[in-house]
Amino acid sequence: MIALIQRVLEARVSVDGHTVGEIGPGLLALVAVERGDQPANATRMVERLLGYRVFSDEDGRMNRSLVDTGGGLLLVSQFTLAADTSKGTRASFTPAAPPDEAEKLFNQVVTLARSRHPVVETGEFGAEMSISLINHGPVTFRLTA
Repeated sequence: MIALIQRVLEARVSVDGHTVGEIGPGLLALVAVERGDQPANATRMVERLLGYRVFSDEDGRMNRSLVDTGGGLLLVSQFTLAADTSKGTRASFTPAAPPDEAEKLFNQVVTLARSRHPVVETGEFGAEMSISLINHGPVTFRLTA
């Protein structure tokens, strides 16, 4: 499982011009499920998303996590993160989990995150989405689980 996280001042995801999820300060996480991922990957990813230290402490160092700040978490499924781009000029999506498996594990990430954190929003799995954000830093990390 892969997540590309961005520290944001705000983020919003829309489908067909309607906002389906939005947060203020926190993390936008684009999440891809790979072939072979299991529920343990979803659990570990939630631990990483909530505990990864990307927010500044009083000394300006990235020592605070989403749990520490109480910020929002916007989870958006994005299978293209699992692409193999090592050859040619077109991505291969063979590493990505099939949609039904990916949706099940992505939903597990959402459920676990909501059980452990007060502000969790999502996009719409499988939909064509528009995302707007104000990246703070910019700070962007790629997490795996």
